[in-house]
Amino acid sequence: MIAALDHVQLAAPAGSEDTLRAYYADALGMTEIPKPPALAARGGCWFQAGPVQLHIGVEQDFRPARKAHPGLRVTDIEAYAARLKAYGAEASWDDELPGHRRFFSHDPVGNRLEFLEPTAPAGR
Repeated sequence: MIAALDHVQLAAPAGSEDTLRAYYADALGMTEIPKPPALAARGGCWFQAGPVQLHIGVEQDFRPARKAHPGLRVTDIEAYAARLKAYGAEASWDDELPGHRRFFSHDPVGNRLEFLEPTAPAGR
């Protein structure tokens, strides 16, 4: 049985780790977590916020996915969008998901990210 989602893997081009660290740690407020030594040699970086982990791995022929993306639940979504805008990231609002406020954005290498906040109490 599946018990939980352990992490989401995103890809990035070689050499983009410092740019991604600035974005995921500073703009998104995540904490970088160490990769196991055997995996660290491959490049990339891992981040965590609470139980959420994003692993970013190096892909030699990198092209960001156009549709695939992680959906990240946030609190105070207006403030979060303003925070991203202050770091130069665009927020494209979308009102098509009932019971949620949400927007889409992209990291510095073009990975699509969804940020959402329920508008109704959970379970209703």
